Amino acid sequence: MILTLAIKNLFHDRIRLAVTLVGILFSVVLVAVQLGLYFGARKMIVAMVENANAELWVMPFATKSFEEGGVLLKQGDRHAALAVPGVAGAVPVLVSFAEWRKPGGGSTTAIVVGSNPEDGGLRPWNVIAGSEATISEPGGVAVDRTYLSDLGVTAVGEVAQIEQSRVRVTAITDGIRSFTMAPFVFTTLARARTLVGAPQDGFTYLLVKLAPGADEARVRTALQARLPDQEILTKAEFRDRTLKQWLFSTGAGVALIGGALLGLLVGTVIVAQTLYSSTKDHLSEFATLRALGSTAGYIHRVILTQAAFSAILGYVLGMAIALIITSFSEATALPLEMTPWLAAGLFLITIGMCAVSAISAILKVTKIDPAMVFSR
Repeated sequence: MILTLAIKNLFHDRIRLAVTLVGILFSVVLVAVQLGLYFGARKMIVAMVENANAELWVMPFATKSFEEGGVLLKQGDRHAALAVPGVAGAVPVLVSFAEWRKPGGGSTTAIVVGSNPEDGGLRPWNVIAGSEATISEPGGVAVDRTYLSDLGVTAVGEVAQIEQSRVRVTAITDGIRSFTMAPFVFTTLARARTLVGAPQDGFTYLLVKLAPGADEARVRTALQARLPDQEILTKAEFRDRTLKQWLFSTGAGVALIGGALLGLLVGTVIVAQTLYSSTKDHLSEFATLRALGSTAGYIHRVILTQAAFSAILGYVLGMAIALIITSFSEATALPLEMTPWLAAGLFLITIGMCAVSAISAILKVTKIDPAMVFSR
């Protein structure tokens, strides 16, 4: 009976129902897009750190993020790290911005990532053309398909230039994107040094792999003692630092979360206004129910059921649109991330938003005097 009454109240004025659903739909789409961008950006920012085969990272002090390495480390740092008990490997990686010169003219900024594939430190993944081993070929580099047009190339085998050196695309990846919008370009360590003009024993990071059974905290302490001029971070710490730099120091994350909160606010206000107006128009009916012996709790449940039913309809429509937008964003430089748990979370948020919106209507009904039905 509660559900029947709630549905009849909702569909009594279909224009008002449409306005309610549009408000919820708008809110769901806006929150889904904003949160999708936020989680998509998070995934993109930490991708390099997460895909690196290392438990500990050695880097210059004050390094803010993966892309912004400081003063280069030297070969002596690597030898010192390898001498620490519990260290199974220490792989050098060079990361540097450089100018990519397109074969057809023009240039763009790229991020050169130098690491030898055989070392297993940081290799290109999701290779869809060529193979990761081909970057060891003369002039070989790997780029992501998302940035092919930005780099002025279309397929494996095409030739371009980084700074003053000629390079050839030997592998293409799918999904390795950069939050800075500067494409990552993978190549060998020696070639990266040549391309960016770095010393032949210089590198940005040292990826430390632990021996089986080694205690991470003890190895880290020993590394710090041998390398007092460098900073030693765990993978989780470096990931969080990189996230903090790009999402919060730049304000990007705050803007995305703020947009999501704005969507919730707009949706809540629209639904609250509609439910309040609907309740006000049906005060005499609610007063009749009270006069017939219905409890205030019964009427409150009717209003909450109205809100829940509106939430479900609005969520289904809004999520359908959000999924379409997510699908179209997959090929862009900043794709949305939509996971099952995020979709479930959005559903609970939508239900909560509509429940909060129902409070104004419930407060109005609470003040009903059953005697008003006899004065009509």
